[in-house]
Amino acid sequence: MLTFRLLLALAAITLSSQVFAMSDEALFAHARAAYASKNEIALSDDASQLKTQQYLLAPYADYWLMLLKLEKNNVRDEEVQNFLVQYLDMPFADRVRGEWLKKLGKEQNWGPFFEELDLFKRDDVAVQCYAMQGHTLLNDADVKAQAKALWLSNLALPSNCTQTFDALQLAEVLSVDDIWARFRLALQDAKLGVAKSTITRVPGFDTTNFKLLDRAYQSPKAFLENGVASYKSRFGAEANLYALDRLARTKIEDAISTYNKVQHQFEADNRAYGWGRVAYHAARSHHPQAVSFYAEAYGAMLDKEQLAWKVRAALREQDWQAVLDAVAAMQPKQLEEGAWRYWKARALKALGKNESAQLAEANAIFSKLSTERHFYGWLAAEELESVMSNPATDFIPTDNEVTAIASQLGIKRALALQRLDMRVEAKAEWVWAARGFDDPQLLAAAEYGIRQKWYDIAIYSADNTKITHNFNLRYPTPYRDLFHTSASNAGLDEAWVYGITRQESRFMHYAKSGVGAAGLMQLMPATAKWTAKRMGLDGYHNGMIHDLSTNIDLGTYYMRYTLDQMGGNAVMATAGYNAGPSRAKKWMHTKPLEAAIYIESIPFTETRGYVQKVMANAQIYAPRLIDKKGGGAKIQTLKARLGNVPGTGLPVITEEDSE
Repeated sequence: MLTFRLLLALAAITLSSQVFAMSDEALFAHARAAYASKNEIALSDDASQLKTQQYLLAPYADYWLMLLKLEKNNVRDEEVQNFLVQYLDMPFADRVRGEWLKKLGKEQNWGPFFEELDLFKRDDVAVQCYAMQGHTLLNDADVKAQAKALWLSNLALPSNCTQTFDALQLAEVLSVDDIWARFRLALQDAKLGVAKSTITRVPGFDTTNFKLLDRAYQSPKAFLENGVASYKSRFGAEANLYALDRLARTKIEDAISTYNKVQHQFEADNRAYGWGRVAYHAARSHHPQAVSFYAEAYGAMLDKEQLAWKVRAALREQDWQAVLDAVAAMQPKQLEEGAWRYWKARALKALGKNESAQLAEANAIFSKLSTERHFYGWLAAEELESVMSNPATDFIPTDNEVTAIASQLGIKRALALQRLDMRVEAKAEWVWAARGFDDPQLLAAAEYGIRQKWYDIAIYSADNTKITHNFNLRYPTPYRDLFHTSASNAGLDEAWVYGITRQESRFMHYAKSGVGAAGLMQLMPATAKWTAKRMGLDGYHNGMIHDLSTNIDLGTYYMRYTLDQMGGNAVMATAGYNAGPSRAKKWMHTKPLEAAIYIESIPFTETRGYVQKVMANAQIYAPRLIDKKGGGAKIQTLKARLGNVPGTGLPVITEEDSE
């Protein structure tokens, strides 16, 4: 009989041989699990073996190992330097550099910190704060402007920034007025915790005042009406303005009536600021007097969002002079955005029917804007009577060009990561590999992505060309039979269905959003279940949501339902598909509204952009989906496709929606 000790030895040999016989992918999965469990010893062994076996993805095991070492602070600077030299051309190198910079900054090892900082390409506030701290201590650079910009950005600042701002406040770079300004911004953004931590920097501040902020948060109307806090003291004024902002955010009519009663108690500048906040929330609530409330805010410094909503409120009332005035108040950087150039030109055109100079200025803006490939660019082209149609295919990559892309190591790694469902890393690898591609290479990469059925990366690649384009690759039509059948059964414009699907999932059937929407058409599980029941789909269960045919059938059925709920209006139905039918109806006006204005005044940033992109997608898909029998989508201008949104005939004042 074998002794117990011998049995143990044999078992160990067997286990060892099993580990040794593990496939590359299995060993890589083991390394990934070791990283997740922070098992540095196991990960080190796996990384070494993967490197010995020259596995394609071995660098990622090394990367995870380096992150663990940096996290545990048991790595020498020379090791990190050697790692960065070895993996200089990998997409993860800069993240490692960022973690190392934080280690060096924490240790106040400023020599190597600033040497490495020059190579750092990512935006990282923690690194930025260490850099400002280092420059302040070394007194080798003026960081005043940079520090104030970060302080007044109202970003959530990491803990190491506290020490940086302590030093800047001590050096009087950060003034008491700067502290009050950040306090106001934090309250304006409903970040009560940030506001409280900020105001404690004011010398002699009494923290018992925090109770006033809590009362303003809990009962803003009563706070204002009962004079809980002084309107004349600096803190009291800010607390009252916070209460007003909070009330306007949730109950706009109460805010208007209450502010009319108490506004005289504020100093003039604070009174104007208060009206600016009321006007902003009124505009987001589609209040018909929003433009007049903005007039009450004369002299107040309006931020980007307030100015944007001043334009949108004026558009809903067709007050083109107010549109022009609001755009004129924007800073140059904001004015460069396509939306505000387009609406400025529209205002000039509307006001300048008999003024050749205004018409000439409008057409000059439209002309430049029309060369840009986005929603406002295409609308601008139509203002110049250059009808948007499906652009010609400029470039078709050859098989040799596609093979050349496929042979690149970075592209191979991207495909390998994609097969392992490491989709974030896969896309990062692809983007990094393609960073220096010219237009033909990008289109060859897009074609390779299509052949691999990796549609989202194909679209990404084709979307990034500058001069040479291929719109067949940018707007692919996979699963055509399924989409055509489902769209026909639901009586839908197939171009619209493709437009929504491209925006929802980029045709990746496994796509899943942060809120749980799934599949090609990004259906929420509850919506899919409800739709399946309404369709009479027997035996439906949540596991079917990723099935291509089922997902498309459910999605098109729900599109039809939403379209019917919106009286056949595709723009409203698109908004309803994204944000819910009830919201799409809330955003209507008393009178009929140009659909482009309805879209512009959607309170949700995500939904606004979503509707613009879906409708533009549909416009581009339409000519390509016309079959030889004369069926499919109809060709029309984008403006005609958008059309008008009908009016309700009733006053529409809604409470502000939260995104």
